[in-house]
Amino acid sequence: MTISLIDSAPAMTRVLDAAVEDRADLVREMWAPMAGMYHFVPGGVDMADVHRQNFGFDWEGPVDRLREGLDALVAADAWRRIADALEVGAAALTSVDPGATVPDMNVLLVLGDPTDEHFLDEVQGLSGFGGISGYIVVTVWPTPRVLARLEAIAVHELHHNVRYSPGGILWNPATVTVGEHVVAEGLADVFATELYGDAGYTHFVGERTRADDGVLAKVVSGLEVTGMQDFAAWVLGDSTARLFGGEPVGLPTGAGYAAGARLVHAYLEASGSTAAQAVRTRAADILRTALPRLGLVPTGRH
Repeated sequence: MTISLIDSAPAMTRVLDAAVEDRADLVREMWAPMAGMYHFVPGGVDMADVHRQNFGFDWEGPVDRLREGLDALVAADAWRRIADALEVGAAALTSVDPGATVPDMNVLLVLGDPTDEHFLDEVQGLSGFGGISGYIVVTVWPTPRVLARLEAIAVHELHHNVRYSPGGILWNPATVTVGEHVVAEGLADVFATELYGDAGYTHFVGERTRADDGVLAKVVSGLEVTGMQDFAAWVLGDSTARLFGGEPVGLPTGAGYAAGARLVHAYLEASGSTAAQAVRTRAADILRTALPRLGLVPTGRH
């Protein structure tokens, strides 16, 4: 296992220092080690577009605030902290499940766009992706809360990466359910709490949402939904669904994370296991145990 954390601080500095017309190519250069995420796309993709889709900073706009954000990440020793956390997380997973695959991976930490209201306010400066084996992208705006949670953010994405690596759970876009996505977010959050306490819980999920039985019941009603274009509403909430052109279903931001954590806790209490041990446990098995314990009726496949 080799975890390669891309040295993106100097790469971002080069972007911000360059003439505007040269910046897009420098963004592509920074993202180049992540191109393998899109090996299934004929002809590949434009990694500058990927940067934007991940709420990455606007390289065409003013740079003073971006420089301040980058300075804050550097001052917080963000790259070392994330690298150390990934090593800790990998050891925690393999110590309880030696058969789990921790792949060689490229990890990119990138500054987000502070002018994007959804990114800054709704998801509070965090967008992470670790669902493709061998790649993790963490996009942040360095608020005090984000900086305090860097380790937890990293291991959350690591849990996803191991879950969806060879020998783990197969994510088939044609058949995957909301239930799988919700359980995966719950497992990743609870795993982060096993290592970092309450800081492990994704911070853009409100406490009221976490405790709301109506939110839980609503998410559970959608567990059998398939079709990834509809997942945003069930997992991230209506605001994100609207942003990406999806149909709202009546859920607040982070509803799927909140429901997932409750479902996972119910399963772990019943099984006596941990989220680390359950990294490769099928969502159907978790839900079959968790739903009755929460007074909810299991339905169908997940």
